[in-house]
Amino acid sequence: MTSPDHFTVGILLFEDAEELDWAGPFEVFGMAFKDFPNRHLVTIAESREPVTCYNGLRVLPDHDFSDAPPLDLILVPGGMGTRTQKDNRKLVDWLAQTAPRCTWVTSVCTGSLLLGAAGQIDQKKVTTHWGFIDSLRKAFPNTEVVSDARFVRDGQLVTSAGVSAGIDMSLWLLGEIWEVEYARTTQRMMEYDPAPPYADSQTG
Repeated sequence: MTSPDHFTVGILLFEDAEELDWAGPFEVFGMAFKDFPNRHLVTIAESREPVTCYNGLRVLPDHDFSDAPPLDLILVPGGMGTRTQKDNRKLVDWLAQTAPRCTWVTSVCTGSLLLGAAGQIDQKKVTTHWGFIDSLRKAFPNTEVVSDARFVRDGQLVTSAGVSAGIDMSLWLLGEIWEVEYARTTQRMMEYDPAPPYADSQTG
């Protein structure tokens, strides 16, 4: 695989998006792209107005749907906002038009619901947050929804489980698009080495 020099990642934002769903991947790509002026990371929303995410963080998008640049990778976060945004025709239509032009189409958590509304997961294998597995299966019976996976690849479609799983997916994408050592260096710079307290396997 030829590693691309010019590359643009676009992260979709909307009201009540889960912060870490997009901020985790934003950190991965942002840190990885620091020394590469032709690799770009942008946020995109329906308008340039501030977006209020699920836990209250307010974000100013870089672009709206009318002036978003061509993307090589689109990332769709999840969060409670996906339940209403799936009926937002402007967002769904933009996603349906944009995704087929991208080399990589990705989602975190219930972002898979928006990809489904945009017609991007039919006959595909995907995953989502563990608490949304059954709902996604009912909503899209022609889609194979995988449980117990941090992320799932089906061709150029890559979907991850909930919240922090988007970091794993994004690091994997760095290794797949460029090289494994690039992903490892980014992971080390982030000091991303999960060892959560109170894990099931731990005591005390």
